[in-house]
Amino acid sequence: MPRLHAFELLPDDEGREAVLSDWQALRDAGLPSQLDHKGMTNTPHVTILTAEALGPEHDEVALARVGPALPAETRASGIALLGGSRVSLVRLLDVPDPLIRAVMGLRDDVPHAKHPGWLPHVTLARRLSRSAVPTALGVLRHDDLRLRLVELRRWDPDSGTVRTL
Repeated sequence: MPRLHAFELLPDDEGREAVLSDWQALRDAGLPSQLDHKGMTNTPHVTILTAEALGPEHDEVALARVGPALPAETRASGIALLGGSRVSLVRLLDVPDPLIRAVMGLRDDVPHAKHPGWLPHVTLARRLSRSAVPTALGVLRHDDLRLRLVELRRWDPDSGTVRTL
């Protein structure tokens, strides 16, 4: 399976620290956590589009479409499970309408994007067993988490680079 190129949004330092706190709480409980991912791109982020290939023309479109919608104030609106027997644990995000329109416009301009639509979220853990979910929910804080998304970046797995647009 080819590694997917991606456009991602990054939170400001305060939001980054809030998500890292969730990652650490899961690790401290002996559960899978995104802290376990040692890749160079591993930082709290919101993926807006993935595709098997993206060219420089897509970078320009992404910046033109999404750039004006940043910064964007979001709110973590809940916790969800994605997947089957092993799940990804994520915080779902409420995002402002201008950002939704920008992302959907970008997705229209990249017809070969993977996955239909967009489910804004921040991943907390992958490959979590369903039996571990109650423990995970018990260690995560449930206060109102706000994330200010401030940066658009591009991940290119072919060259192994990540860069801010």
